[in-house]
Amino acid sequence: MPSSALWAVDLFGRVHTLSTAGQYWELCRDTQLEFRRVSAATQCCWGIACDNQVYVYVCSSDVPIRRREEAYENQRWNPVSGFCDTLLLSDRCPWSDVSGLQHRPLDGVALPSPHWEWESDWYVDENFGGEPTEKGGWTYAIDFPATYTRDKKWNSCVRRRKWIRYRRYKSRDSWAKIPSKEDPKQLPDPFNDLSVGGWEVTEEPVGHLSVWAVSLQGKVWYREDVSHPNPEGSSWSLVDAPEEVAQISCGPYDLLWATLWEGQALVREGINRNNPKGSSWSIVEPPTSENGIMHVSVGVGVVWAVTKDRKVWFRRGVNSHNPCGTSWVEMVGEMLMVNVGLNDQVWGIGCEDRAMYFRQGVTPSELSGKTWKAIVAGRECDQSHCGSSSSLLSAGCFFGDEVRSSGDSAPSDTDASLEVEKPGPALPLLAESLDNPRNPKGSSAAGPGTGRTAEGAMGNACPAQGRGEAAQASGPDKCPGPASTPAELPWTNIDLKEPRKAPSHSAAGIPETTGLSSLGLLPLGLEEHCGVDDQPLWAWVSGGGCAVEACSVLKWFTVQPGLSPSVQTLSLSITPAQTAAWRKQIFQQLTERTKRELENFRHYEQAVEQSVWVKTGALQWWCDWKPHKWVDVRVALEQFTGHDGARDSILFIYYVVHEEKKYIHVFLNEVTVLVPGLNEAKHSFALYTPERTRQRWPVHLAATTEQDLNDWLALLSLSCCESRKVHGRPSPQAIWSITCKGDIFVSEPSPDLEAHEHLLPCDQMFWRQMGGHLRLVEANSRGVVWGIGYDNTAWVYTGGYGGGCFQGLASSTSNIYTQSDVKCVYIYENQRWNPVTGYTSRGLPTDRYMWSDATGLQECTKAGTKPPSLQWTWVSDWSVDFSVPGGTDQEGWQYASDFPASYHGYKTMKDFVRRRCWARKCKLVTTGPWLEVAPITLGDVSIIPEMPDSSRSGHSIALWAVSDKGDVLCRLGVSELNPAGSSWLHIGTDQPFASVSIGACYQVWAVARDGSAFYRGSVSPSQPAGDCWYHIPPPPKQRLKQVSVGQTSVYALDENGNLWYRQGITPSYPQGSSWEHVSNNVRRVSVGPLDQVWVIADKVQGSHSLSRGTVCHRTGVQPREPQGQGWDYGIGGGWDHISVRASATRAPWSASQEEEPSAPQEAHGPVCC
Repeated sequence: MPSSALWAVDLFGRVHTLSTAGQYWELCRDTQLEFRRVSAATQCCWGIACDNQVYVYVCSSDVPIRRREEAYENQRWNPVSGFCDTLLLSDRCPWSDVSGLQHRPLDGVALPSPHWEWESDWYVDENFGGEPTEKGGWTYAIDFPATYTRDKKWNSCVRRRKWIRYRRYKSRDSWAKIPSKEDPKQLPDPFNDLSVGGWEVTEEPVGHLSVWAVSLQGKVWYREDVSHPNPEGSSWSLVDAPEEVAQISCGPYDLLWATLWEGQALVREGINRNNPKGSSWSIVEPPTSENGIMHVSVGVGVVWAVTKDRKVWFRRGVNSHNPCGTSWVEMVGEMLMVNVGLNDQVWGIGCEDRAMYFRQGVTPSELSGKTWKAIVAGRECDQSHCGSSSSLLSAGCFFGDEVRSSGDSAPSDTDASLEVEKPGPALPLLAESLDNPRNPKGSSAAGPGTGRTAEGAMGNACPAQGRGEAAQASGPDKCPGPASTPAELPWTNIDLKEPRKAPSHSAAGIPETTGLSSLGLLPLGLEEHCGVDDQPLWAWVSGGGCAVEACSVLKWFTVQPGLSPSVQTLSLSITPAQTAAWRKQIFQQLTERTKRELENFRHYEQAVEQSVWVKTGALQWWCDWKPHKWVDVRVALEQFTGHDGARDSILFIYYVVHEEKKYIHVFLNEVTVLVPGLNEAKHSFALYTPERTRQRWPVHLAATTEQDLNDWLALLSLSCCESRKVHGRPSPQAIWSITCKGDIFVSEPSPDLEAHEHLLPCDQMFWRQMGGHLRLVEANSRGVVWGIGYDNTAWVYTGGYGGGCFQGLASSTSNIYTQSDVKCVYIYENQRWNPVTGYTSRGLPTDRYMWSDATGLQECTKAGTKPPSLQWTWVSDWSVDFSVPGGTDQEGWQYASDFPASYHGYKTMKDFVRRRCWARKCKLVTTGPWLEVAPITLGDVSIIPEMPDSSRSGHSIALWAVSDKGDVLCRLGVSELNPAGSSWLHIGTDQPFASVSIGACYQVWAVARDGSAFYRGSVSPSQPAGDCWYHIPPPPKQRLKQVSVGQTSVYALDENGNLWYRQGITPSYPQGSSWEHVSNNVRRVSVGPLDQVWVIADKVQGSHSLSRGTVCHRTGVQPREPQGQGWDYGIGGGWDHISVRASATRAPWSASQEEEPSAPQEAHGPVCC
């Protein structure tokens, strides 16, 4: 899980952030501004400063925020001067927008605020519908408005061309003031509260945000047009409310609650994609009539509230269909405010100690959580104080208290942890007993309102006194100083009311403590002082951008425990170089001792154990005969060890047919792959051999439970690897592939795979499964492997193996991490029109199911549709998907003349049927050798293919990618030691892209979303970004969707499954000349460093069955015939992706090839650029 940030404001108005991967609060850069409240999202944070102005903080990213401005130049033809800007009175303006209704001259387009800057000057867009226009970029039509074409005809009386200019948002990692262009009469008073949410309402990649605000007069305001490309929005609009509003909270989806001054709550209803401001209000009564609601916070499906008596309440029964909920439940603890963040996690600020608390135990099944736990993370300056203290101790070895007192340095984290664990009686505790009625009841951990020990008081009252002396003190007289009593402290601008305290009893063993700093007794002028014992006093917290999973391990609650200060200080003085030398010395001594001990036993023969091991169990088998069905069978795995020490195994399957016992057996050294099945109701897997691969009929087995399936898969996979002597991590030149289920497989390439003679059939390749879950994977022969999940999250290979169901000997003990993935399941609602009732769910007898999949052949209802397999769990409800190709109307419907046909997003007189797509998210959590590369999500990735003996081994590895928004990126700093790289370099484009590929000679090709191809010029190790894009028209009447570049070959795949080869590519003309059709029925293509071509075929007919998604190898590929001659069918079906870009294993040359003197040297391999 990547790190995200928790935002908070202290009593002095300073904004801090706390990373989920860190344990220190970091102060925001703009320290001149003081804030009252903040509301965070994933990539930004909105706030109200003490000057009553609204600010937005946009986090930095390697991908810039760019906004394209467009203007159209319009001309009409006349017989005298031809095309000119002299138009008719009824025509549009010479310079206009795309509709022609708004006058838009180039010099009249201004920047919306000072936070933007122009990226370039105006230029003409010469791309029209994926194909280049004639010089000048003009498109022609009969009249305004009409259908434009890029070809001039005899009746073309008007023409226009599009001018483009990009502006870039420059105020990142800083607070940017929101410009106020509104009439002051409409905004009579400043804002009192604001809330950010709604990014999950529209399901669009533009990053829409809903920003709500409340003014001091109790009016509700909404910020229009806030999105990722426009982080400031455009204007404020007033939303009518029945009464005066005091505070407001907006969730990620459609929940919006507000509090009234009278103590009631308002709930906004009718919020959806087409109406993000909602339609009406509903009133919810407070939990008790005596104390109204003071503060409210909402999440995805939860509502938390704080009443005026500081009690915390949880609202039951809240969801999208019932945003008001059903009833209130009182929670333990007393809070000033609470905030619900991502994944419905909850934070709060204690009402007495002003400490920050985190609600533990919040899960999808238990949204209210279990207990409050204080966040004891220090501030960023504490780390520097701690470091200086440790270095002093290191320098003086063990000077102890003498060094500390003479330097008057702040205590270290170690000392703080020791005092937290062992609070001493150095100062009298102003405490009450546990019978205090304000103490939380029924909580196993110390909650808000409880006091702290004297740790903080010692840190403030006796800063110069050593820890040893403080620990030995027996009473208040042992700690002299003017700060011994609260009455002697200077006055400050903070409320000096003494809070009630109680001893802390934490179930986790970490008591929540409070010192004098929590009383607000900091002297004037010392607010900036940072000490380990000084916990900040908080005024506001926002977790809208903080992603905490239920299983996450946070460092917020502990300091470094275990070792004594002297031992920890000593460990800090040992450098990594000394540690490495020490480890090397120990290893050498152990090696020498082993040699001495084994020297006397060399004349003995090696002992070989000959044994037989058997595992049996009960499974189900998909029988080979008709009618095919699942039958109960007994299976036995017999593993034996031969005289030579080699292990082999046989799997027996015993079944009964017609009351006769029979069996089939499979030698595991013949098994080529074990594949978990994609079955909604069965824990199944498939077992392939070369013969059954050719038949397209594997052995299907199913277990009763998921644990049994994992046990059998791990055992059989380990036995297959032992039979073939394949162990450890894959080689750098391995071939990677992914099934349609997301399972990852690797195969070690044989030199005979690419041999011109005695070609090894690819159905004999052995594939073994790796842990993890991905949608696509790309590899490099130097061991760098990247993958992308279904949720577009980027992952990098760590070098381990196993994970998931593979544990013990089948998995490495390190480099295995938790991995999650999210995907959407889609179903379609179909309707037909009749003259009486209009569109209805009653169709003709020949129609498709009224609830079906995309093809209409299978019935799929909301209630009957399950996740893809039993490993997935639902994480959302069904919602209309508005992002389907072809567009939709406001309700998500697509119209057509009949089923099936071409769908469009508007209704015409000839449309008698319609459909709309429903989507639901599900989530899978597993483990594997993968680490997430944050924070940019990707749609495609490509790594340069290299030869093992390449001279570029010292250079960084070129890696290009396309983000899910269509931005082209180049990763910098990628190497064998740092496969994740360091940062992204954004490559400017005029339109969103879909696919990218880099060849062995740094030739970069890409495919735009409009189906056209592009070539990036002048890419080299010294110029990794190149200089410009060259537009390449696609094949006639085709739209490309993927491109793959090898050593010299360029292959592309269109949306209809046709595979194309780019002809005429030479070093002097790398764009090539034309496209040549190679094959159809292709789903994915991968071209390797030897120009070898592998694809995923859509349909392959076997002797027994038809398989979809089959690995295929192009045969006969030679330098003089790069298109190849035929196909060799391998493993399948159910495969979705393959990458051979790391496979650079050359085949040995035969004697006949070596005896040809006339053959040029470059004919033996791919021609280098």
